[in-house]
Amino acid sequence: MTETEFGVKLELVYATRNNLTNERIYQDAVCAIHRDVAPLVKKAAEYAQRAGYTLLVYDGYRPPAAQAKLWQALPDPMYIVPPEIGSNHSRGTAIDVTLIDNQSGQVLDMGTGFDDMSHRSHHDVAELSLEVQRNRLILLAIMLHAGFKEIESEWWHYELPDASSYPLIECDFIRV
Repeated sequence: MTETEFGVKLELVYATRNNLTNERIYQDAVCAIHRDVAPLVKKAAEYAQRAGYTLLVYDGYRPPAAQAKLWQALPDPMYIVPPEIGSNHSRGTAIDVTLIDNQSGQVLDMGTGFDDMSHRSHHDVAELSLEVQRNRLILLAIMLHAGFKEIESEWWHYELPDASSYPLIECDFIRV
């Protein structure tokens, strides 16, 4: 996936130390997705632009070895899928995103950072400010309208409706 081809911005956090492990998990800043995800991302990017936003992508395909590193850092099945089960990211059928406001150039306030593995990252959190709830609902509406489904525990995670029916993919184009 490229910024130009998909009309998105890429900030691949697992190719940096700015993630829950505080380590660089990916040696290469490459964002890959399953071919069935591509048209949905393009739709989401188009819907975001119509609303005055740009889709910012944090992660797509995640090699199983990278998933194992996340599990090692936080072995909590509420937030990290055990490697033996396999994340939908490791199927190429999930994507982690947020929105950038096109007028200000700033990332919308979603109440927590990406990879904040706490109850505040869940979709339905009444204690968050109205602005944060609004921002999350805008992202949710864009992604659902594009054909994705959400998971309750992470406001940034979206996947194909039948994501887990796809096989795990073991690729070496993203070095871990």
